[in-house]
Amino acid sequence: MFAQELVLRQRAEILHALCSSGSAEGLERVLDMLLAQEVLVWEDYQNIQVAGRALCTNARRLLDLVYTKGVDACGLLLAALNQVLPEAQRAGLSFGGCCSNLEETEELHGTATQTLLTERPGLVGKLRDCIDGALEALVESGSFTSTECDEVQLPVYTLSQQARHLLDHVRSKGESAAKVLLQYIQQKEEGGSPLNQEKWTPPQECLKYQKKLSSSVSAQCCFLSTYGGTGNMSLDDIYTEGQLELAHDCADVHGPLGLEDIVGTVGTLNEEADTVLVSGEAGCGKSTLLQRLHLLWARGAALHDFLLLFPFSCRRLNSEHRELSVQELLFQHCCWPDREQDQLFQFILDHPHLILFTFDGLDELKQSFSDEHRHCCPTQRAPVPILLFNLLQGSLMKGVRKVVTSRPEAVGPALKKHLRKEVLLKGFSPGGIDCFVRKHHSDPTVATRVLESLQTNTALLGLCHTPVLCWIVSQCHKELLGCGEGSPQTITDVYLMILQHFFQHQNPQKNTLGIGWMQGHLNTALHLGQLAFEGIGTSCYIFSGKDLQACGVTEEDICMGFLIQSKDISSTSCKRYEFLHVTMQCFFAALYIVLTNDMERSTIPKLFQLQDMRQTGLRSTCFSLCLPSTVLQGVSEGEAMAAETPNLQITATFVSGLLSQRHQSLLLQCCSSPTLNSKARQVGRCLSKGMQRHFKSIPKPVEGEKKSMHAMPGFVWLIKCIYEMQESRIAKDAMTKLEVEHLKLTYCNIGPVECTTLAYVLQHLKSPIGLQLDYNSVGDVGVEQLLPCMHICNSLYLRNNNISDEGIRKLIAKGIQCESFQKIALFNNKLTDACTQHFSHLLKTKQNFLALRLGNNNITSEGAKQLAEGLKSNQSLKYLGLWGNKIGDAGAEALAGALEGSKTLVWLSLVDNGVGSAGACALANIIKNNTTLTELWLTKNCITRTGVECLIEALEHNTDVKSVWLRSNELSVEEEEEMTQRESRLIF
Repeated sequence: MFAQELVLRQRAEILHALCSSGSAEGLERVLDMLLAQEVLVWEDYQNIQVAGRALCTNARRLLDLVYTKGVDACGLLLAALNQVLPEAQRAGLSFGGCCSNLEETEELHGTATQTLLTERPGLVGKLRDCIDGALEALVESGSFTSTECDEVQLPVYTLSQQARHLLDHVRSKGESAAKVLLQYIQQKEEGGSPLNQEKWTPPQECLKYQKKLSSSVSAQCCFLSTYGGTGNMSLDDIYTEGQLELAHDCADVHGPLGLEDIVGTVGTLNEEADTVLVSGEAGCGKSTLLQRLHLLWARGAALHDFLLLFPFSCRRLNSEHRELSVQELLFQHCCWPDREQDQLFQFILDHPHLILFTFDGLDELKQSFSDEHRHCCPTQRAPVPILLFNLLQGSLMKGVRKVVTSRPEAVGPALKKHLRKEVLLKGFSPGGIDCFVRKHHSDPTVATRVLESLQTNTALLGLCHTPVLCWIVSQCHKELLGCGEGSPQTITDVYLMILQHFFQHQNPQKNTLGIGWMQGHLNTALHLGQLAFEGIGTSCYIFSGKDLQACGVTEEDICMGFLIQSKDISSTSCKRYEFLHVTMQCFFAALYIVLTNDMERSTIPKLFQLQDMRQTGLRSTCFSLCLPSTVLQGVSEGEAMAAETPNLQITATFVSGLLSQRHQSLLLQCCSSPTLNSKARQVGRCLSKGMQRHFKSIPKPVEGEKKSMHAMPGFVWLIKCIYEMQESRIAKDAMTKLEVEHLKLTYCNIGPVECTTLAYVLQHLKSPIGLQLDYNSVGDVGVEQLLPCMHICNSLYLRNNNISDEGIRKLIAKGIQCESFQKIALFNNKLTDACTQHFSHLLKTKQNFLALRLGNNNITSEGAKQLAEGLKSNQSLKYLGLWGNKIGDAGAEALAGALEGSKTLVWLSLVDNGVGSAGACALANIIKNNTTLTELWLTKNCITRTGVECLIEALEHNTDVKSVWLRSNELSVEEEEEMTQRESRLIF
């Protein structure tokens, strides 16, 4: 196909690839290459790159112009795109063979200004890291003024953009300036970096400040700060690594990420961006992870590339109502320099690559992220949220690396387009739970008993994958080990256990472990509950003495341990307090809603209407209507309306749990039965209505396809609430109204806790469904939690879920007993040959099993032989997928022998398995003897002409096979063309 036609037909795709990231870097690199190849002249470039015009408009101008220049120009454009675009964006484009390396151009012996154009792509790369030195050389030669240097180094420009602006300025100056720049670059290449970084040392004042800053950071981080720093635990003694993963697929990543990978190059999507997002659910350990990073930097044990690290808490930045400059923000909120503040800040501006900012808890900031208010001057004052947003998007302090933590719900597209990469923190692995519990208890006997107790209660074990819940369980080991049959099952159970533990801990002489323990501390619960409730309603997480007084909080209430003194640097004159964890504040807010007699009847319905907020993109206004007017006095309208959806959802979940029949005997000591029953009925109605809204949104199925529902996060939250309430009637009622054949929950942060709740509700479905849980964090514990609903799953999709052979053992043992269970997909898990004996048993036992997909695991020829034993006895399997394993010829031969006589097999994939010609010849026998097979996939193997000849011969005896895929095997282009002519069903 002509290059011109390719550009025209793929116009929309090319525009999306160049513009979807929001960064202009891709387009600018393409322009550099086209200038160098003389496809564009300088006037063309200026007409395309108009300052202030939308990126997509510039990209359209480029495509229009290149198309008019003919076939050769379009071919060079496609070649440039092939070099510039990331692999994921190239995947959907065709380049028609236009893949030459444009940057390998011969040196032209023209003028210096011509060289700036013909060598432009390489010069941009060379100048990125030495712009200061290049400008210095130009100023010394008289070619540049200081004003022109400032124009090149505007803070809003990326380093690559600064390099391009420098080249443009130099070219406009003429031949002499161009020669100076080229001579500087040549000297730099011949004599090494003029910066002499290996010998360079920072100024003495900067080193003194670094020592003071690291001492301050170390003092703040040496003890565990989350969960109130209970018991003054040393962070070294208690820190346990969570599971870190990239939010996107990356071919270069093998195995789990380490702490330093967060700021490292691995997984980078946008090299021009500075901000790394660490996202995770409430209580998954984000703050503790940052604290660990800070401590390692302060000790010089990690992050050696960063001379200065400035840590910020978004929760505490909420308390800063003054307008500040960046300099004031750094020095007043982190560490004040003893002297030379201006010189020190200038050093930071001059060396951004040596600086790291961290922002903990973006989701707790009262204002949502916005890129509407641009602020580019680091010395000019602005409201703190505007400073923060411009820091994160790169308008301020470009080049400084920023790490920000947040719950996923708080991060929308406006921020995501400015991210360098996103890292997911997924809580503890099973080994992490074991490690944390053993670190928490100095007595190994106690630790062993706690872990044994967890193994007998898989619902509680699933909860412990969340670090904050694992901490509560460890903290309450006496209550846990003494509860017998009443072992905690829900998140509400766990928080009631910590509540009881703290009350008993403060009054050990009182017998508060009986049924009336809540009644004995009702005033404390109401005082703290009112404080928590009013704080949640206005996104307030730090409280003054006046706030406490207004809610009746006494010194005795504070001593219970649920409130801790806040480390609020900006307010040293008076004490300020916060709950020991945000989830604890949500729990007390829920307690207040349930126990108080002063609550508006509309509070609970309004609380449960929030599942629609994410869809509208608006923050809650209804919750603030439940607050007394006295609370809202003195609070700005923006703050009053800023109740955070995630925290309100957690509060609603606790309300559901507290109103469970299981806890009624406890709460009846504090509240009348009619009141509790009325509130419980309200919650039941809200949950039923919420589920009905989701079911009504299910689109009608396309003709010939199954009716399916792609669940939204609000659906998962409602199911959690139903589970917390432990009300099977609501679950049954909801599921009788769900009429779908396929339920899709991909990328929904489904972990073991969510699996427990899903199984509790889905087991009441009337008819079997396909359950799709791809790309979550189910793991072995989650698989075990799903077993109660296996009987209603006709197909189960668990791709990319960190499941091992042990999880499969339990899954198959249950699946064999379920008549409806017919399909399973387990692509990209942690399966080995050990799991194949279980699948072999499944194939022998279930003669209605239809599809088995085990792609991209670690199955070898031995595993394939095990599967073959099961396949010999199976008379039902239609689809078998083993893509991306290591079965080799021996495995292919074993499978071929087992499937040769199959009367049901339709589709077989052995892509990328190290299969050679011997394996291909064996598989040819399936084609010869099978009358049902339509597709055979053998792409990315080691098959030579000999193997393909066997396949061609077999195809002569079979007209039912539609295609045999053989791309990327060991055949020449000529052999592929010849064999395609002989047999059109071979796809190369």
